[in-house]
Amino acid sequence: MAQHRLDAAPQTVHWGYFDAQLAPRLTIASGESVTISTVSGPPEVMPDAGFTIPDALPAIHATMTPRLPGHICTGPVAVAGLRAGQVLEVRIDAIDLHYDWGYNTLGPLKGALPDDFTENRLMHIPLDRARMTGRLPWGLDLPLAPFFGVMAVAPPPAWGALSTLPPRRNGGNLDNKELVAGTTLYLPCFVDGGNFSVGDGHGAQGDGEVCITAIETGLIGQFTLIARPDMALDWPMAETPTHLITMAFDPDLDDCVVIALRQMINEITARTGLSREDAYTLCSLAADLRITQVVNGNKGVHCMLAKALIEGSA
Repeated sequence: MAQHRLDAAPQTVHWGYFDAQLAPRLTIASGESVTISTVSGPPEVMPDAGFTIPDALPAIHATMTPRLPGHICTGPVAVAGLRAGQVLEVRIDAIDLHYDWGYNTLGPLKGALPDDFTENRLMHIPLDRARMTGRLPWGLDLPLAPFFGVMAVAPPPAWGALSTLPPRRNGGNLDNKELVAGTTLYLPCFVDGGNFSVGDGHGAQGDGEVCITAIETGLIGQFTLIARPDMALDWPMAETPTHLITMAFDPDLDDCVVIALRQMINEITARTGLSREDAYTLCSLAADLRITQVVNGNKGVHCMLAKALIEGSA
């Protein structure tokens, strides 16, 4: 299979928005792999000295402004033959650091505690590639587990241009820390080619992302993109080597729970001979509901079930 690469640059990124009208920067065949580099951070969070800033980032700052509030995303990448109504399988083959630093911000009117903090704070965090740790100012070496906060296909054409901040059915700002290298993400597609974009690199994040930022950084990912005409999904879904993950996004966490749980029951019944009642019981006994994030307009819940519990049950 051919190997492709798409690096972040003013000609290959879109800043702040998704739009079905955005033309692909690259088209690959189903089953081929692409390496994509990403950058993160507006001008006001750049470190003063002591860190390496990729040339692409100041070039983007000098020539572009965000169309809507949101992230710098590299792409889109289209998959030849993929049709609207089908599913894009995204195998996350590898993730590497692109920066030797990351940043974190907090402040008033932001995050899960908008009324608790009265001053804005910007923290720069050195990243040690050899040790895979981030050095926090009070001396803690925090283990890194890098993943892309934003992975998306184009939204339905009727939705127009959308901010990248809230996650939706087309993916986007999923902020799911389980989506590390070795995980496979499945995205329902709304335009031919799918038009996959990626950005918002995170060095480390807890479930919730409560202060609104993780260790925000640039990453380089290798992805194998596969058209799945045999699948149909209403919401993004993922599989780790050990777990099945369903996802939901809504302003109301209770609604997220209902959506993610129904999607898990659907997957269990589709993969096994179990009834919906039995699948519901299994979820109560063995599935974990987790709060993905609570800070991006649409909140997120993901439901995790060990695949060993349903393999061989068909």
